[in-house]
Amino acid sequence: MMTKKFLPFLFFLPVLCAHGQQGKPVAKTIIQYTTAAGTDLRLSKTGSLSFKSMPQPLETEVCVFVDPSKTFQSVIGIGGSITDAVAENFAKLPEKSQEEFLEAYYDREKGIGYTLARTSIHSSDFSSGSYTYVADMDTELKTFDVSHDEQYRIPLIKKAILAAGGQLPLYVSPWSPPAWMKTNNSMLKGGKLKPEFRQNWADYYVKFINAYEAKGIPVWGLTVQNEPMATQKWESCIYTAEEERDFIKAYLGPTLEKNGMRNKKLIAWDHNRDQVFQRANTLLSDPEAAKYIWGIGFHWYETWTGSNMLFDNVRLVKEAFPDKNLIFTEGCVEKFDLDSVKNWALGERYGYSLINDFNSGVSAWTDWNMLLDEKGGPNHVGNFCFAPVHADLKTGKLIYTNSYYYLGHFSKFVLPGAKRIACSSNRDRLISTAFINPDGKIVVVVMNKTGVALPYHLWIDGKSVGTNSLAHSISTIIIN
Repeated sequence: MMTKKFLPFLFFLPVLCAHGQQGKPVAKTIIQYTTAAGTDLRLSKTGSLSFKSMPQPLETEVCVFVDPSKTFQSVIGIGGSITDAVAENFAKLPEKSQEEFLEAYYDREKGIGYTLARTSIHSSDFSSGSYTYVADMDTELKTFDVSHDEQYRIPLIKKAILAAGGQLPLYVSPWSPPAWMKTNNSMLKGGKLKPEFRQNWADYYVKFINAYEAKGIPVWGLTVQNEPMATQKWESCIYTAEEERDFIKAYLGPTLEKNGMRNKKLIAWDHNRDQVFQRANTLLSDPEAAKYIWGIGFHWYETWTGSNMLFDNVRLVKEAFPDKNLIFTEGCVEKFDLDSVKNWALGERYGYSLINDFNSGVSAWTDWNMLLDEKGGPNHVGNFCFAPVHADLKTGKLIYTNSYYYLGHFSKFVLPGAKRIACSSNRDRLISTAFINPDGKIVVVVMNKTGVALPYHLWIDGKSVGTNSLAHSISTIIIN
């Protein structure tokens, strides 16, 4: 069970209240949690810390600087996707492991407290096969029926909502329209939405949302199209920026509004960071399209080109369109290999992305599959990938990769409604971000991707806490 995954509390001492220039308390208690390679530390409490006076740090003194008075975007949630593959794997687990999975992801005390979810509108590659909710050429959508999802997906989403305390914002994404609506007459390998079916396809989203909500699953938002510039061997559909803009402003936006769904968060792009500004600029520079768009979603797979992750492109979108939201909608490590589930680089990819994405203005962050099997699936086209947790269906046991713990350093401590606050490091070996929760607690996340430990000071308003960033580690410091 998850309670065994966290090490016991090592020690805790209350510290005297330190005061800043305005006479307001800087901290009463300070607790640090750490996950580190080559140790048993996994989201483990590694003791308490104390503030001391440090009026002006020297350049030779390593510091992470935090200013809670400088606030930025609010946080909506952090979570993962409940795909058909996740739900099918969950159903195949023994009851004890099912309970462990739900506790591990959704319990804030014993697990990592996920507060956001994504799922697909009919099939994706992480389904055991392609399917839709309507019969071929049913242009009026009279046969629309989501009973396929009642076997695995709908039951798991309902259990996840309960495990999360009765509320779990869910957004939904299509990978492809039905084959008969497309130019290539296939759900797979790209193709485009035929112009004559644009209204039918817009109606399809509404049908799906209504069907899920009728089953007791509230839908918080939706994306227009998963990866609209990728011709994949699995379900995919291509939109240029202009085509997506015109579909939103002439069909999808008005259709949502006409059906009383203006409050659903409409997310555009839903693809990689490499073209995120070009797409956002085209969509949001058109007032008639922009009025329907809540925000811009993106993935991290621009690295397929050999590029590093392009956070500056995300930041530019926020600077150019500050009234719109940014949401990370998908990321996973591809090319699954069971022998690599202990690879420390898995988690470090997550930590690197999470810190930089939040520092670029992101309000919500969603991992891809929450649970895959010991082969990295199921996936009906062999696109097997890593997940933070894998199910060994032969033994019924769960396998935790370090990605799970790296994600937990954010989702367990950064609560919905938190605001990002100013945070900077004076060494590139340490990357960091910080938040202030609605209850006033300050959350600072510091990551060290190098093989060398580095002592540093956490500095706030003339006071500092001395601590140590272990090699290949991530730490979350809670200041109350």
